[in-house]
Amino acid sequence: MAMRSTFDFSPLFRSSVGFDRMLNALEAASQTMPAENWPPYDIVKSGEDDYRIVMAVAGFSQDDLSITHEQNMLIVSGEKADKDAVQYLHRGIPSHMFERRFELADHVKVTAAKLVDGLLTIDLNREIPEEMKPRRIEIAAETALQQGKVHQIDAEAAA
Repeated sequence: MAMRSTFDFSPLFRSSVGFDRMLNALEAASQTMPAENWPPYDIVKSGEDDYRIVMAVAGFSQDDLSITHEQNMLIVSGEKADKDAVQYLHRGIPSHMFERRFELADHVKVTAAKLVDGLLTIDLNREIPEEMKPRRIEIAAETALQQGKVHQIDAEAAA
C-alpha cells in the first residue's frame, strides 16, 4: 500500500513572486506516487532573488549527472553507468536513471552547480531587466493654472 503525503504550498505563494507556476508544478508533483518522487530535493530561497535546489543523488558521480536549462525549464537527469558487473545480495541505494523537471519563473538563470557529499546543489538567480523593473514617477505639485499658463478661451474670443 502506497502512502501519500499532502503539503500545503500556499505560504510559498505569498513569498515567491514569479514562482507561482513552479509552485503549482511542485504541488502537482507531490500528489504522484512515491516511486516517481525520486531523487528527493529541497528548494530554498537563499536571498531576495536567489534560490537553491538541493537534490540527494548519493552514488552518482559528476559524469553521471546532466543539467540542462531550456527556456523556463530546468532538467536534471542522471544515469549511472554500470562500470562493474557486481553481484548484489541487497541493493538499497537506488542507482536507476532519473529525470527531474523544474519549471522556472521568467528571467531566472542558473548561476552555479556543484556535487558535494552526494548532494547536487543548483544555485539560481532571478534578474529582472531594468526596463521591466517598476519605476517611480514623480507627480508635479504645481499646476498649470498656478503658473499662469492657462488662458480662458472666452476672454480671447471676445477680444
